[in-house]
Amino acid sequence: MGTVNDTALNKSGRNESGVAPGKSGAPSDRAAATEPAVRLADVAVRFRTKRKDVTALSEVSLDVARGEFVAIVGPSGCGKSTLLKLVAGLLAPSAGEVALGGEPVRGPRRDIGFVFQRAALLDWRSARRNILLQAEMRGLPAAGARARADELIRMTGLDGFEDAYPHELSGGMQQRVALCRALLHEPPVLLMDEPFGALDALTREQMNVELHRIWRETDTTVLLVTHSIPEAVYLADRVVVMSPRPGTVTEVIEVALPREREYAATLASAGFRSATGRIRELLGAAGAHD
Repeated sequence: MGTVNDTALNKSGRNESGVAPGKSGAPSDRAAATEPAVRLADVAVRFRTKRKDVTALSEVSLDVARGEFVAIVGPSGCGKSTLLKLVAGLLAPSAGEVALGGEPVRGPRRDIGFVFQRAALLDWRSARRNILLQAEMRGLPAAGARARADELIRMTGLDGFEDAYPHELSGGMQQRVALCRALLHEPPVLLMDEPFGALDALTREQMNVELHRIWRETDTTVLLVTHSIPEAVYLADRVVVMSPRPGTVTEVIEVALPREREYAATLASAGFRSATGRIRELLGAAGAHD
C-alpha cells in the first residue's frame, strides 16, 4: 500500500463543577471539581552538568482548569518540555510543587496521556494494535479497550486504515494513531510535546483542526508545547509565554476567540491577530517560528 494522504476531518456544554444540573453532589466531589486539573506552584528545576550548574526553570506557577486547553510557547531551551515532564512525574522539581487534580505528583503518573513529536509506533503492529498497546501495558479489559479503540479510530478519521502498518501511513496518519493511543485510557490530562513539528505545513493545519475538534468532543485538559505562535493561538484558551532560560512565565495571554473555530476565519479574525501580535512582541520576531 502506498502512503496515505490526510483528509481534513463541538465541545458540548460542560458543567464546570462536574455535577449534573439540579444535583448537589457530595462535598468532597464539589471540592475535587474546583481543584485545577494541573497546578505548578513556584516550581524550579536545577541540575548539574560536568562544567556548571544549570537552572532550567525558575519560580514557575500555573493553574490549568479542568477541560482547558493551554499552549506553552517560548525560545528553545527555556524548559517547555521539562515542564511537561514535571506534570507527568518523569522529573521531580528542585523546588515548589506540582499537582494533578489536587494530588501532589510524586512519581510517574498513569492518569495522563502523552503525545511526542514522533509517533513512535511499532513497525510490526498495525494501527489498531499500536493503539491497543496502551491497554496491554496497563492491563485494561480487552473488550472495553477494543470498543474504545474503535471509537477513537472513527473520531480521528482512521476508518479503513486500522489494519495498515506504520510504513503504509503518512506522518499525519501516524500522529493520529499516536493520539488515539494516548487517549485510549481516557486520561483527564493530555500532554503534547511539539506533536506536529515534523509535519508539512498543510498536514499540520489539518491536524490542528482535528485536534481542536477532538478536544471539544472529549473535554480533556490539554497542555501543549509548541514553537508555532499561530498553532498556539488557534488551539488554546490561553497561551503561556515563557522567558529564555531559566524559564519562567513572562505572561499568560487570554485568547479572545469562540470555542468552535473555523480555521481560515479564525486566522483572519481580530482576536487572532491581537493574540499572535502580543506573543511576537513578547518573544521577539526571531524568537519563535510560524
